[in-house]
Amino acid sequence: MYIRRGNMKITISQRKRADIMPDMMGLFFEDINYAADGGLYAEMLENRAFEFVDCYGDKADYYTEFDGLYGWECYPKEKNARMRCVMGSPVAEENPHYLRFTAEESQAGFKNQAYDGIVLKKDAQYEVSFYARSISYQGRIQISVQKDGIIAASGETELLPGKKQEPHNWKKYHLLLTAKEDVKGGDFAVMLEQTGVVEFDFFSMMPKDAVCGIFRRDLFELLKDLQPGFIRFPGGCIIEGNTLSNRYRFKETLKPVEHRRSNWNRWAVHLVNENGYHSVFSHYNQTLGMGYYEFFLLCEALGAKPLPVLNVGLACQYQSYEMVQPGTEAFGQYLQDALDLIEFANGAEDGRWGSVRVAMGHKEPFHLTMLGIGNEQWETEKSGFFERYRLFEECIHAKYPEIRLIGSAGPDITSERYEKAWKYYHGAVKTQKNYVYAVDEHYYVEPDWFYAHTDFYDEYPRDVKVFAGEYAAHPGHTELMEQKNCLGGALAEAAFLTGVERNADVVVLASYAPLFARLGFTQWAPDMIWFDGETSYATPNYYVQKMFSCMKGTSVLDTLGEEKKTQMEQVYYNPVRDDATGAVYCKIVNASEKEKQLTICDETGKPYQVERVWLLGGMEKEAFNSLEKPDRVAIREMEQKAGEERGVITLEKNTFAVLQLIAPVPEISLC
Repeated sequence: MYIRRGNMKITISQRKRADIMPDMMGLFFEDINYAADGGLYAEMLENRAFEFVDCYGDKADYYTEFDGLYGWECYPKEKNARMRCVMGSPVAEENPHYLRFTAEESQAGFKNQAYDGIVLKKDAQYEVSFYARSISYQGRIQISVQKDGIIAASGETELLPGKKQEPHNWKKYHLLLTAKEDVKGGDFAVMLEQTGVVEFDFFSMMPKDAVCGIFRRDLFELLKDLQPGFIRFPGGCIIEGNTLSNRYRFKETLKPVEHRRSNWNRWAVHLVNENGYHSVFSHYNQTLGMGYYEFFLLCEALGAKPLPVLNVGLACQYQSYEMVQPGTEAFGQYLQDALDLIEFANGAEDGRWGSVRVAMGHKEPFHLTMLGIGNEQWETEKSGFFERYRLFEECIHAKYPEIRLIGSAGPDITSERYEKAWKYYHGAVKTQKNYVYAVDEHYYVEPDWFYAHTDFYDEYPRDVKVFAGEYAAHPGHTELMEQKNCLGGALAEAAFLTGVERNADVVVLASYAPLFARLGFTQWAPDMIWFDGETSYATPNYYVQKMFSCMKGTSVLDTLGEEKKTQMEQVYYNPVRDDATGAVYCKIVNASEKEKQLTICDETGKPYQVERVWLLGGMEKEAFNSLEKPDRVAIREMEQKAGEERGVITLEKNTFAVLQLIAPVPEISLC
């Protein structure tokens, strides 16, 4: 960067245009791309309770086949042993299957595939637990992580003999393994030292450094660095389910983890039409180890407001025709679930659901203030979504009038269903101001749409607020998933967010989607954070979100409409001020292939002083990050050099910058 007289003027008034909600920029979590199991949820094993199913089907025709031994196999292969998945007297009735293992010679065992294999870091510790009972065995059980015949971590325990008159005589065992060396792609192995029959259930292996004993630390730290104001959870489409039977039910996640019923993930059957209705991700299941309680803990740990989403008696409108009719007893249960969720989060410790929260370890309330009513729902003659929303609103506000409800504008912002939704909400608030707080809008569009619609909210009515709940630019230059998170898409999002931030009096919440993607286990791209079993990296889109979230200020400053002129030169900007410190931040996107010289002044022509500069980009729009080059596109910080001209800056091509400015000192008239 260098400084000289600018040829483009940016005007920043010191007059406030709007207030910025302190929790405006947040996160949207959905269990897609193995974001929970295999991702943020730090459990390292697959199919730990022998309950996985193989998923098939297409719209309105889904089915599953039980495959309880998925991810497990005898080990070593040359040993005589047998594995059977059986039922009869399980650890938990909700998960009725368990492993019956027969070793017909000593040192026989079995192993878990653990996604791409176990990753260990030298000297790190890992907590292993499992349930077992002896049928005809007395001896030791060894748990180890091995690679190419070398044991990298191990522990063992004595298995006590069971009593035949006590068929539920399960005992839980705990081991702490310490890694002797780094391992990638290791085998989690369970070995019996002699012959016999043993039954096993509910294995677990968690890194000891998992945050709250739940969350994978590197992924948690990436979220923490975003300083999110809220988290919308536990997803979008998984709330609905492809069938109502596989929707996400919050009460099932409030039990001890062994008693949380395993569920198949609706993303297991995503885009399978050309593969015999059977995806490569057909074993994508949910253990629900990361349930509603854990999501509330995540919000608390990150200092973010919780924003759970509710099912309104509709399975995914894209993938199903299944629904529960309003007015029925079954629909009444959906309404009751909403009330019970609020009580679980906020209720007194001696209440029905508040006591459940306390029993799980959290005496204080979680301070829930917002609820999403449905996900991407839209009105049709059959769906009757508006009627469903009305019934939820009446039920919730009759008991909890302080809860802010989030409505749905459907899956896009260009269709007739979108227009119909807004007409409905605008009409409703004319007679009932508290009817809806904000409406959830989703944008999965090409970068050009974002550039062309930076003024999208300039003329929006202000009577109902907007939640920009799922946004992402989808570049069309590549089919390779990781490369979709390129600089060009991030710049388009940054340009659009200047317009979102400029209209902070109507857009009160915003979040990118999806949040996570595990490499090699991805159904959807682009995504904000990519990872494998060993490490993770942020994308250019992540850094855009971070620059808006961490330097958002408290007030939007007026640009006097001058931003419309600079857009013609592919320059997009918005200034904000931190009223507590007086610091001014100006977010500027140069989306052109040429550098731009800019002069930054107030409305009287007095220059601002550029104090600090954070830059992203300055390279080709196709640039992207990867495991090999995780910081190729990352934030660079630069300070203004002494003697450089005030209020003038040059931005490289394809750059998003945040400038920290010092406002001109107003002249004092002496009389």
